Amino acid sequence: MKNNPIIAPFLDAIVDVAHRAAMAELLDWISETFPQLKAEYKWRQAMFTDHGTFIIGFSVASKHFAVALEKFGLDQFRQRLRASGYEDSSMLFRIRFDQAVDHALLSDMIKFNIADKAACRTFWRP
Repeated sequence: MKNNPIIAPFLDAIVDVAHRAAMAELLDWISETFPQLKAEYKWRQAMFTDHGTFIIGFSVASKHFAVALEKFGLDQFRQRLRASGYEDSSMLFRIRFDQAVDHALLSDMIKFNIADKAACRTFWRP
């Protein structure tokens, strides 16, 4: 991310330069699209929170990156995830570095979590 020292350790750990650039671009897009979210680095993941509650998180593997949501939020988007060709599990989905990022889907997920967790006072959903 552009000059964000909080996320720098996450990006610096990505060995593949193209993958690092792709993640930086995605994280920048989220920061620009949702400026009210706070970028954080926890549990070796880049994540975004709103008023102290988890909204979305990212981790990186050699051929993909994982997008973490809580199960309840992810369940709302299972059909769209699969239609986009993403592999999913109970609390995350994977986007291969050779796949296009469905920004509209990510945006809808983030908007859903922001609205659904507006009154949440804990990091995770109760």
